[in-house]
Amino acid sequence: MKEIIVPELAESITEGTVAEWLVKEGDQVEKGDPVVELETDKVNVEVNADHSGVITELLVEEGADVEVGDAIAKVDESGEGAAPASDDKPEETEEPKEEVKEDKKEEKQPTTKEEPAAADGEQPVASPATRKRARELGIDLSEIKPKDPVGRISREDVEAAAKAKVDEGKKQSAKKEDKSAEKTEFEKPVERVKMSRRRQTIAKRLVEAQHNSAMLTTFNEVDMTNIMNLRSERKEEFEKKHGIKLGFMSFFTKAVIGALKEFPLLNAEIQGDEIVQKQFYDIGMAVSTEEGLVVPVVRDADRLSFAGIEGEIMELAKKARDGKLTMGELQGGSFTITNGGIFGSMLSTPILNTPQVGILGLHKIEKRAVVMPDDSIEVRPMMYLALSYDHRIVDGREAVQFLVRVKEMIEDPYDLLLEG
Repeated sequence: MKEIIVPELAESITEGTVAEWLVKEGDQVEKGDPVVELETDKVNVEVNADHSGVITELLVEEGADVEVGDAIAKVDESGEGAAPASDDKPEETEEPKEEVKEDKKEEKQPTTKEEPAAADGEQPVASPATRKRARELGIDLSEIKPKDPVGRISREDVEAAAKAKVDEGKKQSAKKEDKSAEKTEFEKPVERVKMSRRRQTIAKRLVEAQHNSAMLTTFNEVDMTNIMNLRSERKEEFEKKHGIKLGFMSFFTKAVIGALKEFPLLNAEIQGDEIVQKQFYDIGMAVSTEEGLVVPVVRDADRLSFAGIEGEIMELAKKARDGKLTMGELQGGSFTITNGGIFGSMLSTPILNTPQVGILGLHKIEKRAVVMPDDSIEVRPMMYLALSYDHRIVDGREAVQFLVRVKEMIEDPYDLLLEG
């Protein structure tokens, strides 16, 4: 009988939630077959079977939290599924023999006083039957203080530890019930829905960003007339040539990269007492999905053409909506762009995607009356821009000038195209 273990998922991810079992008890699986889908902090991942055989037992239910190293299912490699009761008898009769043999070995040991438990780095002393019982009860033998003076852990020690664990669980449940009793009770009907792991992580990270950074936001507005005219002129030719539509995001990505080169502290992060200035431009693109916000990264965006950027954004957004993003596509990033304008947002203060120190928020394009340089008034398509930054390493002067530089390049997109 073999166990399916939760493998190492990715850097910094040590736990997940069982989103869906892909097999049921009695199913035949081959080594490498996906058996369960886990929801992690960032993406959903499939856990594959380590052995071929028949699934005899699912050890955790859907919705349960599991950690790396946890056993989640059992596989019978013989392919016969659950063994009949008679098959268990040899196992039961063999174990006492092994225990007797071990007892004889222990009788030969000197009777001098020994440490009450195994020394650090040594395996705890226990019979196979005791070890088996500990596994069944989920007890770590290294955490048990044996009553035996020579340090041998008995079945009674394991049972006592299991009882203590149950008692502690009851105490924790009682505490949770006390907390739940503190929840606001409503006279009118309500519905309570447990937050998904991803939503919990989003909530935690957003609060951490505000607690662990000196976040400040500066605003400006940009006249979108020229970029909209250029897009109208080139969009058909662009789509025919590249097979993809020309959007605004490639222009803003190029403008952000140009501004980051002039103000490199916005492309940095803090590590301890050091400022790490990144010499690459991996731009995160915030994407809203049904399960929550994710930020896939366009790698080396400075080396991509307008078509390359548009293609990457479209591909990453599709993967995000389909739940097929990989960990590699979400990790890293040196600066983030978020576009609340697609949902109709007029103005907002985006929260930093830590450890990054800058995020640019785009908003809805609205026609507004604008005073021109000759004092005439014209109706122009205008957009508010918001730059949130970490004031610990970015001063207000740099942040304002960065945003002004983005504004200038967007309002003169022909120059932006020439510079690439």
